[in-house]
Amino acid sequence: MSIKDQIKAELKAQNAVLVAHYYVSGDLQSLADETGGIVSDSLEMARFGQNCDADTIVVAGVKFMGETAKILSPEKKILVLDNQATCSLDLDCPIDEFSQFCDQHPDRKIVVYANTSAEVKARADWVVTSGSAQTVVKYLHEKGEKILWAPDKHLGHYVQTKTGADMLLWQGSCVVHERFKSDALKTLKAKHPEAAVLVHPESPQEVVDLADVVGSTTALIEAVKDRPESTFIIATDNGIFHKMHEVAPDKKLIEAPTMGESADCESCAHCDWMAMNTLEKCLHSLVTGENEIHIDLSIIKDSQNSIQKLLDFTA
Repeated sequence: MSIKDQIKAELKAQNAVLVAHYYVSGDLQSLADETGGIVSDSLEMARFGQNCDADTIVVAGVKFMGETAKILSPEKKILVLDNQATCSLDLDCPIDEFSQFCDQHPDRKIVVYANTSAEVKARADWVVTSGSAQTVVKYLHEKGEKILWAPDKHLGHYVQTKTGADMLLWQGSCVVHERFKSDALKTLKAKHPEAAVLVHPESPQEVVDLADVVGSTTALIEAVKDRPESTFIIATDNGIFHKMHEVAPDKKLIEAPTMGESADCESCAHCDWMAMNTLEKCLHSLVTGENEIHIDLSIIKDSQNSIQKLLDFTA
């Protein structure tokens, strides 16, 4: 029996569902689709788990994604594939330091990106995604609120530029998106003038400035599917190419460079932590029950409140 067939059997036997992020391997994304799970961004993965009738949710992604699933489904068993798979944005925003920062600015609404720990989400007033951040901050700004934003400084700066909001930015960043280089991207654009440039807003401002589309993982996939161009330069984790090829098999996709002047990098932009997710680890977690996510109930309750504000706002 193949490893995929073994995983399928375990999922069925345990009434479990596999939810996978766009940045994990194509094998895991395909398996999630084949077994009635979902491939999506972190919040939608968690919402899918919440709304399905599975007893166990297996999260192919990184630790904060497993925590988000647990927050929305505290009664369910949540497994990740490797509990050492984390995120630089999560690591860059430790709860003790962040709480002190918040305490120093009690006049500000605390808005945190989904790429944070359960404890940071619990400390926040709002949790947002890259797709909803601008809308939520604009709403708060129009109410006269000042914002304390964490953790991604590039996404925060992008939102600040778009909304004009008074935002105090925590200085975190994504190790993948921060590698994109504007000088090399200009060179690549010159080689492919017919291409549309798609950029995730976790990228530096000088890269964002070169984009035809700036958006979340889901928005970039939709752009490849819906825009008329036949060629795209993509500035986000290259795991997204699997889904892009599925929805637009005839489109040409080129990775944005992550090296210096004149670089044309073909496979540099990939998260090492996302790469820790494998079929073998998926089977191991299911069989052994290891890598289960546990969160204190008080943290769950407080973080549910900050996430629910977003869900109600975007409903």
